[in-house]
Amino acid sequence: METIVANVTERVIEIYRQFDASHDFNHILRVMKNAEDIARTLPEANLSIIRLAVLLHDIDDPKYNSVSNVSARELLHTAGVEDELAIQVLETINSVSFNGGNEEEIVSIEGAIVRDADRLDAIGAIGIARTFAFGGARGRKLYDTDEIARGKMSEEEYRSKDTASVTHFYEKLLLLKNLMVTEEGKRLAEERHAFMISFLEQLKAETGFDANGK
Repeated sequence: METIVANVTERVIEIYRQFDASHDFNHILRVMKNAEDIARTLPEANLSIIRLAVLLHDIDDPKYNSVSNVSARELLHTAGVEDELAIQVLETINSVSFNGGNEEEIVSIEGAIVRDADRLDAIGAIGIARTFAFGGARGRKLYDTDEIARGKMSEEEYRSKDTASVTHFYEKLLLLKNLMVTEEGKRLAEERHAFMISFLEQLKAETGFDANGK
């Protein structure tokens, strides 16, 4: 299994090098560390499923369809992953996406771990950095005083509007703390969430913009 993980790692490094800094291979390495930290508190979890799911969880992201021309399923097949394990890995990956709050049901402890691990990298200091890195790559405004953060929305609505980066905090990032599943994920999210609140308060002090999505 270590050989398979190493093979998949080698292949995905080249793919993630083509993504912007918000979803590059360093993101994968951080999520891997988060996942392994959480998994240590849940020894019944299958680390092989977790590691493969982390490595592949952004390959099929709709935001990067024009960049990656190979699917997670294809990578698992060419790496020689048995069908049963491949299905478990793909189910785990399917548990991760936020999709505007339209989340897929978590069907395994591995799915819970990888979801929490990925979301931890979306909040805190690194989450702030990634938000503005993605916004810059897509030509989005830093903040928009005329923009109102949306509440409940469909996945299509969530993905169809290029909102300002600060608005994204209110449409997703500030919601993630209360959506954590594992106890360790919840614990780790607290400090990162508090840091984002502090950042938004400082932004208001510097700009006069009440960064509440309105």
